[in-house]
Amino acid sequence: MATQKQLDYNRKTSAELGWQPSWFGESNFDDALISKIIEFQIEHRITADGYCGPGTYRRVYTERMSKMDDIDPGASCQSDSIVYNGEFYPIKWNKVVHWFDKGGLGIIDGAYTSYAGKEKRPIKMFINHWDVCLSSESCVKILNKRKVSAQFCIDNDGTIYQTMDMQHAAWHAGNRKVNNSSVGVEISNAYYLKYQDTYISRGFGARPIISGAKVHGNKLEDFLGFYPVQLDALAALWEAINSCTDTPFELPKEEFEVSPSVAAGKFAGFANHYHVTERKIDCACLDNQKVLDAATDLS
Repeated sequence: MATQKQLDYNRKTSAELGWQPSWFGESNFDDALISKIIEFQIEHRITADGYCGPGTYRRVYTERMSKMDDIDPGASCQSDSIVYNGEFYPIKWNKVVHWFDKGGLGIIDGAYTSYAGKEKRPIKMFINHWDVCLSSESCVKILNKRKVSAQFCIDNDGTIYQTMDMQHAAWHAGNRKVNNSSVGVEISNAYYLKYQDTYISRGFGARPIISGAKVHGNKLEDFLGFYPVQLDALAALWEAINSCTDTPFELPKEEFEVSPSVAAGKFAGFANHYHVTERKIDCACLDNQKVLDAATDLS
């Protein structure tokens, strides 16, 4: 029979590390869970004491990740979820492809900071980027070649690609403080007007053309904007991120310029890459308040 000490300890490490009884095939913190933990520990030659401490957590986390890699691509039904620390969280969007799904796009090892087997990574910030590519597939190929990363991509048709578990810190903002506390998305958009005909020829239709945009006090030449379906997908992603992380529905008070609190990694909420550094202008065409309102309506 489980002792109160075992139950209290496991509740504590569950809160700290982010594991759930479901990881051991149970639903509650009770005798059955302790038995399952002991069975797991015996199977993996760990001290069989019924305590899910850091050592047991690392083993069970790795086991869950290996099972994700073994999912039959044609059988995956997780098309309306995102992954955070090995857990699936709902998103109000039915076009989500994970890195382990058939047709998934993944980031290579060595292009992000792994938090596998560690305490659940606190996430309080979300950064929007555009990829200056013609597709999310092209974007991920380039990210991997450059050994940089983002946890999400949004393709031309609104498909959201999750490239890695959000537990890991992607190298997307060019700022370690921001990377360590955030999640990033690359929204597909080749940016330059000369690519408009390519989008039309590929059946996506014409993109909006953005005129008169200013960032960091500088007026930008006309450029291509996002498709409406991409903005709908972004709003759904913002809502899901707000629901499963510590990222509040807040925007920086600075508009179209660097935000000192964002750059310092102290901001909590949704921001753009130009809020991090003067060297970036993405996403100059994004109406943050409109996306925030749409995300809030979904919650």
